[in-house]
Amino acid sequence: MPFLGQDWRSPGWRWVKTEDGWKRCEPFSPTPEDGSNQLNDISHTVILTGDDEEIYSTEDCEFAAKKRKKDHFRNNTDSQCFYREKWIYVHKESTRERHGYCTLGEAFNRLDFSSAIQDIRRFNYVVKLLQLIAKSQLTSLSGAAQKNYFNILDKIVRKVMEDQYNPRLIKDLLQDLSSTLCILIRGVGKSVLVGNINIWICRLETILLWQQQLKNLQMNKQVNNGLTLSDLPLHMLNNILYRFSDGWDIITLGQVTPTLYMLSEDRQLWKKLCQYHFAEKQFCRHLILSEKGHIDWKLMYFALQKYYPIKEQYGDTLHFCRHCSILFWKDTGHPCTASDPNTCLMPVSPQHFIDLFKF
Repeated sequence: MPFLGQDWRSPGWRWVKTEDGWKRCEPFSPTPEDGSNQLNDISHTVILTGDDEEIYSTEDCEFAAKKRKKDHFRNNTDSQCFYREKWIYVHKESTRERHGYCTLGEAFNRLDFSSAIQDIRRFNYVVKLLQLIAKSQLTSLSGAAQKNYFNILDKIVRKVMEDQYNPRLIKDLLQDLSSTLCILIRGVGKSVLVGNINIWICRLETILLWQQQLKNLQMNKQVNNGLTLSDLPLHMLNNILYRFSDGWDIITLGQVTPTLYMLSEDRQLWKKLCQYHFAEKQFCRHLILSEKGHIDWKLMYFALQKYYPIKEQYGDTLHFCRHCSILFWKDTGHPCTASDPNTCLMPVSPQHFIDLFKF
């Protein structure tokens, strides 16, 4: 009588009982579709053994098919771990209902960052989070979380190469990541680095290749006979510049045309930018005066940036429900049991995300 194990530890082989004992037959196909089809075929096949006949129940074989699919997603190194829910319960201690605690790697796997990088509102948030992990939390990731980390990083680099979207941000991320990996690889034995050293060396070589590709990246010149940025009135161009929160973006835009350069050098623009990111007490400690005796707000901004962190601004962020202790993207929703779920929501910055999993 053939036997098909339903234990989650089953390697997925088909076994047949003979006079000498159980023997293993041909393995199932590695693809989920083929595995499901074979299981469905077995569920409707009559197996004759002597005078007895046994028929597999459809329910049992469907259960086994789900196990095969789950193992496929778990063992596939080219894809991110699959979860139906796009939220995670953050708990830091064991309870009767939940054993253990939530780790950074588990949260990183569950929150669907592969889809988030396709959303322009969440792109900068995910990149900043990857950068923080690269600086201090890389050794905290499990093997599965590492695979997901570098798979998402690969998708980000591809997106930047295709769309030319914010390459400077990705260059900073790769620079921090390569610096961290160099330190960890040189100090093997002194630091805990999950995985084989040869795998990390290959990853470092891949990062160096990405850096070279981004260095040689050239922006595609768009041919458009319609209305361009230079055709807008001065007050509209000035209004656009006042919407920027990064000084380097203002400088880059000022290099496009002489008109934009003139607007990007406005003292009032840089004063507003300094006031947005820094406090007045910080101004007094690092005053920079021009030759005419006026405060040079542009130089002040870059000087203060070296000493103090600037405010982070994102189109969309992760949210934390204080009532349910659930971390999720706001658009995906969560099973909150509060009478008014909106009152218990709290936006989570990338640094706050890291701090949630420091025990």
